[in-house]
Amino acid sequence: MPTATVALPDLRLYIDGEWIGAGQRRTRSVVNPATGEVIGALPLADAADLDRALEAAGRTFQVWRRSSAAERGAVLRRAAQLLRDRVEQIAAVATCEEGKTLAEARVEVQAAAGLFEFYAAEAARLYGRVLVRPTGSRSIVIHEPVGPVAAFAPWNFPIGNPARKLGAPIAAGCSVILKPAEEAPASAVAVVQALYDAGLPPGVAQLVFGVPDEVSRQLLASPVVRKLSFTGSTVVGKHLAKLACETLKRTTLELGGHAPVLVFDDADIDRAVQVLTTAKIRNAGQVCVSPTRFYIQAGVHDRFLEAFAARMSAVRVGDGSALGVEMGPMANPRRPTALDALIRDALDHGARLVCGGKRMGERGYFFAPTVLKDVPASARIMNEEPFGPVAIFSRFKTFEEAVVQANRLPYALAAFAFTENGRRANLVADAIECGMIGINTTAIAGADSPFQGVKHSGHGAEDGPEGVAACLVSKAVHQA
Repeated sequence: MPTATVALPDLRLYIDGEWIGAGQRRTRSVVNPATGEVIGALPLADAADLDRALEAAGRTFQVWRRSSAAERGAVLRRAAQLLRDRVEQIAAVATCEEGKTLAEARVEVQAAAGLFEFYAAEAARLYGRVLVRPTGSRSIVIHEPVGPVAAFAPWNFPIGNPARKLGAPIAAGCSVILKPAEEAPASAVAVVQALYDAGLPPGVAQLVFGVPDEVSRQLLASPVVRKLSFTGSTVVGKHLAKLACETLKRTTLELGGHAPVLVFDDADIDRAVQVLTTAKIRNAGQVCVSPTRFYIQAGVHDRFLEAFAARMSAVRVGDGSALGVEMGPMANPRRPTALDALIRDALDHGARLVCGGKRMGERGYFFAPTVLKDVPASARIMNEEPFGPVAIFSRFKTFEEAVVQANRLPYALAAFAFTENGRRANLVADAIECGMIGINTTAIAGADSPFQGVKHSGHGAEDGPEGVAACLVSKAVHQA
């Protein structure tokens, strides 16, 4: 049964050093996905608000870019500690507005704190270099902040995505206008609040919500903004890239995925099942790097499928704030509707339903963990990211066949492979086209490693030194 709804904190914009409530602005309802109940009213920025945010971002950039690495690092370190101090209240809010389990939300808060800590240290490592020149002359390469950043974050990680969008630019000396998802806004408010409580100068980070197309067009048309950072669907990413192109803004795009999983005959099947089912139900499958297309070698296919389906069927689904729940609801009513259509299409193409495949409960947006087998490549679900708790199975015979299937799509964010053969592990890591690959693991994200896609899954990196470097421009200085 759903538990009591957590009261959301005041939902506000933050523009030019001021927290701003609804006033006469338009608002949007925020809904608890476990109950379908309205739990808050979110103010939406109007054109004047966005103009004010742009002016403030341009002005505060000129101040923040001159701050020292020690100043930037101190703010980020203090913000990290504040996130940890507030972990329970922030996690409860995220679960209430996005649906993920409390355990997952707590991990997300800790991960956001870890990102801030890494970026704090990275601020002091933005080294340039000295070039070899004749005696009496000098040539150096220095790195400078790119400028104000317009950052757009999705709803599936309402704490971690805002932290990722804010931490790197702040470490690099940039100002930021952040537009998180309107469906889970209170989590982003908490992250921004932690930064300002930690001493970030007023206006360095702006927080706006609004009608997405209105906000993106106004921000990206402005010459104030020098970089676009976007996480979301490939379709929207392409649209924003076109807008950014008009003023030649730098872009970092983390777009859709459809991660293949290759399980070879020599894999540790019991461990692979445990690792992959846990990853599959994480955040109800609403994860861009979620394992989705399962290609299982013929010799272990039936054994793996049986064990995997049994584990998926036993998952405890319910309100993410309830004790013992392993998977919460989907974040919005669009996702169950989309899954229904994809599953029906797969069955029409000859796939067979092993378990799940339907909505659960009479209220909220719950969907049963689902396994489909014998899914042909022509089915939509084999070509479109389901973004839900659905695993789609096909079998393969040879290494070459598996690689062809894994690389078949234009999406190339993450991939996974399970094998106990060291040489095969090296070969598959080289052969798969993706930004990140996990061999015998699904843990592929870390504060110190780049999070990135290739092909239609985007370009540029977040996290790691690469994430901060994406917020910098290089300048060569030659002196005779």
